[in-house]
Amino acid sequence: MSKSVAGKAVIMAGGKGTRVSSVASNIPKPMIPINGKPVLEYQIECLKKNGLNDIIIVTGHLGHIIKDYFSDGAKFNCDISYYDEETPLGSAGALYKIENILSDDFLLINGDIIFDVDFSRFIEFHKTHDALASLAVHPNSHPFDSALLETDSEDRVTAWLNKEDPRKYYKNQVNAGLHILSKRIIQNTHCTKEKIDLDRDIFKPNIASGCIYAYHTPEYIKDMGTPERYYQVEKDIISGIVQQKNLANKQKAVFIDRDGTITSLNGFVTNVGQLELNERAADAIKIINESGFLAIVITNQPVIARGECTIEELEEIHKKMETDLGTLGAYVDDIFYCPHHPDKGFAGERPEYKIDCECRKPKPGMILAAAKKYNIDTSQSYMIGDDKRDALAGIAAGCYPAIIIEKPSDITKLIEGHNVPVFESLYDFVVKVIS
Repeated sequence: MSKSVAGKAVIMAGGKGTRVSSVASNIPKPMIPINGKPVLEYQIECLKKNGLNDIIIVTGHLGHIIKDYFSDGAKFNCDISYYDEETPLGSAGALYKIENILSDDFLLINGDIIFDVDFSRFIEFHKTHDALASLAVHPNSHPFDSALLETDSEDRVTAWLNKEDPRKYYKNQVNAGLHILSKRIIQNTHCTKEKIDLDRDIFKPNIASGCIYAYHTPEYIKDMGTPERYYQVEKDIISGIVQQKNLANKQKAVFIDRDGTITSLNGFVTNVGQLELNERAADAIKIINESGFLAIVITNQPVIARGECTIEELEEIHKKMETDLGTLGAYVDDIFYCPHHPDKGFAGERPEYKIDCECRKPKPGMILAAAKKYNIDTSQSYMIGDDKRDALAGIAAGCYPAIIIEKPSDITKLIEGHNVPVFESLYDFVVKVIS
C-alpha cells in the first residue's frame, strides 16, 4: 500500500460522549473500553493491519488520558503524535491548525467508531477518482436519524441530507465516519471562523465541484455513541462479526428476490405507490443484518425494457423500499437489477433493453457480479425467491438455493433435476436457516 495515497491517519478524539455517559463518564469517549480495550486501540490495530502506522490524534476533553495510554505509539508499533484543542474547534477546525504536517492525501477518522476495513480498496477508489474527498458510506439500521448522502451513477456526491432536512424516500446511504481527504480540499476551502464543521463547512460547499465521492462498503463501521449501540458493538466483537466483514475476507450473503419475497407482488410494480413490504420481511432482513451475512437484492425488472417504468422511477421505488425497511430497523447492503427482457411486442418497449442478456434470472450474472464486488463465497451463500428462476440462478452461481411458496413448506421441490428446499416466506427461511 502506497503511503503517498493516504500517508497519515488523523483521528478526531476530542468528543465528550454525553450520550454514552452512562457507560463511562470520566474518560474521553474514544477511550471507553469494549471487552477491556479502548475504542481507539481497536482503530489503531486496524490501521496497523493495513500498513497505516503514521497517526495524528486530535485530543480535547480529558486528552491527557489518551496521551498517557498511547504515548508516542512505540509500544503499539506505530508513530503517534497529537494536536490538543485547548478550546473545541468543531469536527474539522484542527485540520487547519495541522495543515503543514498533513500528507497530500490522509485518512480522517471519527474517534467514536469501531471498524474493520480493507483500506487498500478504499484508498484505490480515492486514487482512481482523483477525489478531493472520498467518504465511506453504508446502510445502517437507523437512517431516519442519520445524515444521508445522495449520489449519481458514478458515485459522486450530489446532495447532503442532514438529520433535520426534509426527506421522503431515500437511499439508505449514511456517512460512516471514515474519510480520505486530499489536502487540496483544506487549502481550497477558506474558513475564517475557528470552530469548523466538517460536513457543513467543508464537504457540502465542495459538492458542486463534482470531486466529492462516496465509497460504498458493507464492512463493519459502527458508532458506539449511545448505550444501545455500545452494547451491540460489544456483542459483535465477541461474536467475530466485526473482523469477518472485512472485505479482505470471503463474505457470506443471502441473495434475495424483490417482488413476492421482500415486497408484495400485485402485478409489476411501476410506481412507488404500488410497493409494499411483505409481512415480517423487515424482521427477516434485520436478522440477516445481525447474522454477519450480507443482504443483497437480486431482481429482474423487465418493466424497464417494456417501457412501463424508467430507470429514475425504478430507483425511486427502491428508495421507498429502503426507506420502509430502515424505518423498521433493517437494510439491504446492495441492489442488483436486470432491466432486460428478450420478448418483443410491448407498446412503448425500449429496443436497447430487448436483449438476451447474462444477468436476467435464471442466469446467474447478477449474483456473480455481486460476488465479485464484495468477495462473496457463493458456496456459503443462499439465493431465495418465489420463482423457479430464482432457484436456478442460485444453483448456476453455486449457492444453496431456496424457493418460497405459501404452502406446503418444509419440503423439497424438484426443479429441473434439482431438489430445492421450500419455505413459507423469507422470514420462515431466515428463522430456520440463518438465525
